[in-house]
Amino acid sequence: MARQALAALGTSIFPEMTRLAVERGAVNLSQGFPDFDGPPEIVDAAVTALKAGHNQYGRSMGLPALVEQIAAHQRRCWGIEVDPLTEVCAFAGATEGIAAAMIGLLEAGDEVVLFEPYYDGYPATVAMAGATARVVTLRAPAFRVEESALRAALSPRTRMIVVNSPHNPTGRVLSVEELDVIARVCVERDLVALTDEVYEHLVFAGARHVPLATRPGMRERTVALSSTGKTFSFTGWKVGWATGPAPLIAGVQRAHQFLTFCAATPLHAAMATALERFQQSFFTSLLAEYTARRDFLVDALRAAGFSPIVPEGTYFVLCDLCGLTDEDDVTFARRLIDEAGVAAIPPSVFYTHAKEEGRRLLRFAFCKREQTLDEAARRLRAWHASRPRERAT
Repeated sequence: MARQALAALGTSIFPEMTRLAVERGAVNLSQGFPDFDGPPEIVDAAVTALKAGHNQYGRSMGLPALVEQIAAHQRRCWGIEVDPLTEVCAFAGATEGIAAAMIGLLEAGDEVVLFEPYYDGYPATVAMAGATARVVTLRAPAFRVEESALRAALSPRTRMIVVNSPHNPTGRVLSVEELDVIARVCVERDLVALTDEVYEHLVFAGARHVPLATRPGMRERTVALSSTGKTFSFTGWKVGWATGPAPLIAGVQRAHQFLTFCAATPLHAAMATALERFQQSFFTSLLAEYTARRDFLVDALRAAGFSPIVPEGTYFVLCDLCGLTDEDDVTFARRLIDEAGVAAIPPSVFYTHAKEEGRRLLRFAFCKREQTLDEAARRLRAWHASRPRERAT
């Protein structure tokens, strides 16, 4: 029988939407993984590592070559100095890093502040750690962090705040002012910040990613998570990491050693090569490609009657369904698969307290090939043209 705290979370929506997309032959814009590979040189590096004998357990906290490149990345991109051997821990993906941080740093009964909508792994790992989630709602269309709402969620048992920026699923990139609100609260209450920054290199013109660890008083209390999956388009390799002060990273490592001990050695070796070889020019090119994909999908969604909220970062677009339907997001998402042949994610599953906020939204992923997005746009146009003039149902 499933543990009650986990059973209450239900089943992830992602397998259902992908299954329906496959069964109906729909274009899958639901799950956030590319339908293309990253640079072939990174694949070659993995093959080289396999053939060179990097096939046994590696150093638990990460291969020396990888953690050194992660430390170099933090210094080069964000001006953050970390000791590669004591302040970096590599995982089987950033999601394992979330679990290791929760289990390694929280005591049973601690409280963790989450901002909803959230990546659905957050409340699950809070439950695994025996802690309790306290939820702050970010409300559409601005999705801003409000200091009064954040402070209202605090209690004497609050131990950690989880911050995701660039933010999935809203596409928000938190401003310096919002980060400083969070920083003040963390310093005043002696809280740990767990930051999910996996989309750190997918920030569009007009926005700027600022790591929370760079704000006053935060270097010594922030565990920052990132990965190579989103940046290099190898999500299935599951190569993620955490950086932060040695005492916190030691706590994360205590859990990691009993979760996976170490991740796939040849893939860690390959990603060390990737971080060394592909730097700012690659990130600039990546961003240009994703900007074009974002703009194309936003235009296609508008032409199909949706009201997209243009993202500042990530590779997701949230759409307001107001005026298009009065159905809830789950019902409409299932119907869109059947009628239009396009799959999206209903975001109400990313809310705990304010599910009504998510019920009027839909999330589309644009980390897809040009041909995939073209076909989705064609289907959405045909669906829109076939609908009755009165748009609400």
